[in-house]
Amino acid sequence: MIADDMVEEVRARADIVDVIGEFVALKKSGREYKANCPFHEERTPSFYVVPDKGFFKCFGCGKSGDVFSFVMEKQGMDFVEAVKHVAARSGVEVREVKRGREEEDPHRALYEINAFARDWFRKQLLDEKVGERARAYLHNRGVGPEIAERFGLGYAPDEWRALKEAAATHGLDEALMLEVGLLGKSEKSDEPYDRFRDRIIFPIEGLSGRVIAFGGRILRADAKDAPKYYNSPETPIYQKGHNLYGLSWARHAIRKDEKVLVVEGYMDVVSLAARGFENVVAPLGTALTHDQARLLSKYCTRVLLLFDSDAAGLKATFRGGDVLLEEGFHPAVVTLPSGEDPDTVVRKEGPEALKRYMDDALDVLDRKLQILEQKDFFSTIERTRSAVDRLLPTLRAAADPALRDIYVDKVAKRTGVRRETLEAEMKRTRRRPALGVDSATARPPAKAAARVSRSGAELMLLLLMVRGADWVERAAEVISGEDFDDPHNRAIFQALLDNPEMRSPPSSMDPVAAQRLEGMLSDSQEIGHGIEVFADSVKRIRVSALDRRIRALQEQAEAATTEKEKSGLTVEMHGLAQERRELDPPIGRPRHAGLEA
Repeated sequence: MIADDMVEEVRARADIVDVIGEFVALKKSGREYKANCPFHEERTPSFYVVPDKGFFKCFGCGKSGDVFSFVMEKQGMDFVEAVKHVAARSGVEVREVKRGREEEDPHRALYEINAFARDWFRKQLLDEKVGERARAYLHNRGVGPEIAERFGLGYAPDEWRALKEAAATHGLDEALMLEVGLLGKSEKSDEPYDRFRDRIIFPIEGLSGRVIAFGGRILRADAKDAPKYYNSPETPIYQKGHNLYGLSWARHAIRKDEKVLVVEGYMDVVSLAARGFENVVAPLGTALTHDQARLLSKYCTRVLLLFDSDAAGLKATFRGGDVLLEEGFHPAVVTLPSGEDPDTVVRKEGPEALKRYMDDALDVLDRKLQILEQKDFFSTIERTRSAVDRLLPTLRAAADPALRDIYVDKVAKRTGVRRETLEAEMKRTRRRPALGVDSATARPPAKAAARVSRSGAELMLLLLMVRGADWVERAAEVISGEDFDDPHNRAIFQALLDNPEMRSPPSSMDPVAAQRLEGMLSDSQEIGHGIEVFADSVKRIRVSALDRRIRALQEQAEAATTEKEKSGLTVEMHGLAQERRELDPPIGRPRHAGLEA
């Protein structure tokens, strides 16, 4: 048998339109979809699918039910087989359990602890005295009792063991509370304490509606020694890059509106929902991931990115935009006034003002071109070349062939670079800017204080990245996972991109990579001259990647059966060799010898 909570998770994550659409040609009709009934012959469509409610109904023959009922009826499956079929299409791994077994779900205890904590945090918020400051804060942010209840908002009192003691009276396992991050331990004492203190609590729900983690915003404005937001660690039931805050509440509105608003944080989601925007979600402290994009693809194809207007917000915008393009979306960027975010805009100017900004949203490539224009990137040949480097990732990312064709044409016209040249560049190893924001003005560092071998360059770069999110952001701008030779290092690099604040390996990580990452996280060695070491490590990784590609092309050329094929491979090989020489000039030759001659 399949546990009830697992059935509900499959039901929640299933796209009934997608499942039924595999068997009948559904056509949109308002909020519903209609077709000729697959269970009896008819000329006029009387079969309807209602995605908001998760059921189908035929007004001709009377058949109706949920997604499982349809599969059982159409495919002749029993219930368990139908659940497995739908789960496979929805990306859910189904675990069967034996009848009579008390513990049907191996993670049931973790869900129960999170459910207890959510209810306890809610009670603290509603307590007349304990939650007074927290309620006042939410009121000032425009979040009333109805929205606070809808999102299950709570309050963690400014006490060290209040939650711990309350959980103990209910017999909850202390070790499991440590595992889900509700309790913590210091290096000086083994006595557990409450990790969330004096914070507004945002429960994070999975699509099934169960609480899988928590986020907490500090309440004290003068708390300079504490992070503004504190989040649960990754656990067997929670992986940041696989979930989106607010999706369990917003998914029906997203399908109805045929678009989703992606914002940066919990408060943006709650604040916009309080002002009538129902189709809003946020990543969970990470850059937008491919798994998160695939989650959204079940409900719409249009995405509006409403990140902060600062430099970090722009980086997150374009990184997320490229991920969405790779997953088949057509993302657009909403530009907010300098220093503002969606929450401040709706509080200061009202919902109508935000709608106007949304109406002016630009395609992600158009926004890139606009920013490059504003920063005078098309004023010289060198800066135009740098602009092309910045535009290429977005050209490569576009999975839709028609959209990619439009993008290439637009960039060719704006930069003056021939379409054929752009297409050739898109196929080559990506050129990346140097360390700074403007590669046109960047200069190679002086002789590095510490040189690293190519074999150690990957490890040295990762060691820097685990030191802080700033190094992760730098690395994301100039290198990609495909440049790493060691697959375990590649996995660590990708995990850090997904969660720059990572303090323990994700549960899904390969054991070898996890052990290596644990060693890096606990490594206390000082790395002097960080910028020089970073630059040297990146260069050596990129040179090594080019060497591997050149060798692979040589092998292909040797095995080529026609002169045309061999000639094409040779041209590509020469291009990569030139790129390698530019990156790592031979000793004794000036970097731009060809130009100076």
